[in-house]
Amino acid sequence: MAGEATTGSGEPGASIFYDGECPVCSNYVRFVRFRETVGSVRLVDVRQDRSERARLEAAGCDLDEGMVLEYRDHRYHGDRAVHMMAVLSAPDTLFNRLNKWIFDSPKRSAVLYPMLRAGRNLLLRLLGRRSLSQDRRKPLGQGAHHGPPGS
Repeated sequence: MAGEATTGSGEPGASIFYDGECPVCSNYVRFVRFRETVGSVRLVDVRQDRSERARLEAAGCDLDEGMVLEYRDHRYHGDRAVHMMAVLSAPDTLFNRLNKWIFDSPKRSAVLYPMLRAGRNLLLRLLGRRSLSQDRRKPLGQGAHHGPPGS
């Protein structure tokens, strides 16, 4: 279930946890810009970082249901994560202005996000890629991805 929780991490900046095999997710985290408003941004591909994936799943985040944003001791999942990323993003690019316009409203985010998630799931199937829950049986790497996708 998408939602918000406290993390107690106290880490500065923000962390975004996403599915690195999903082209939509990878491109979204690459294009959204909010470093100016939050400070450092850590991108973590949960297909590659087993410990972070396990930590988030233990906290109740179904990563097939949505990406996760951790910021200022709060964890935002699914539609709330996309909403917070839109709120925090600087309107310096066309993508960010459009993203902010669409997802700035929590109600709009809650309505649109399930459709986006369904599109993601369909795209993964069409590309012959496993969902994260199906991918649990496949060995995962230990390292977090700290740069833009593909770097």
